[in-house]
Amino acid sequence: MEIKRITVFCGATSGRLPEFEEAAYKLGKDIAEAGYELVYGGGSAGMMGAVANGTVDAGGKVIGVIPRFLVERELAHEKVQTLEVVQSMHERKARMDELGDATITLPGGAGTLEEFFEMYTWGQIGLHQKPLGLINTNNYFDDLMAMFNKMISEEFLEERYMNQLFIGEDLESLVAQFENFRPLPVRTYKDLQKGHRS
Repeated sequence: MEIKRITVFCGATSGRLPEFEEAAYKLGKDIAEAGYELVYGGGSAGMMGAVANGTVDAGGKVIGVIPRFLVERELAHEKVQTLEVVQSMHERKARMDELGDATITLPGGAGTLEEFFEMYTWGQIGLHQKPLGLINTNNYFDDLMAMFNKMISEEFLEERYMNQLFIGEDLESLVAQFENFRPLPVRTYKDLQKGHRS
């Protein structure tokens, strides 16, 4: 699949360790140096600011998408080339998904995980056919992957839906995996009758 823009979900805080913000900056820098454009949440603070700064500092193009009520709270980034101001969080996520060809999630809090899971679910039900990546800085997402395994073992999730999700330490490792991504066939009502679970 051809990737031109990468959507990155992350938060407006930086986390406890400097490695988190460093990983965000590196991701932004790597996106620019690899010739991709960055789509992100439009803020200048925390992980959002770091990933955008990494892309801008490396001469790359950035598209920020931010709800109007967060323009001041998350300090809208003044250096990005394009800043789209939308009306709601829902519109933000939908627009970020629309703009990107692949999605990467950095370590973050509840909002970041909510964004990740919505993208994961949209892929599961066929609203998009894009690969999803996790940057696993300091093994941050190990417990999440364990939870996915729990969902599978308890038959709340079909294992085939893990084929849209990739985990790595940096952009290069994720892009190498994205190249093997094949969109999943959408489950039908007949599948549900056979006892398949979502």
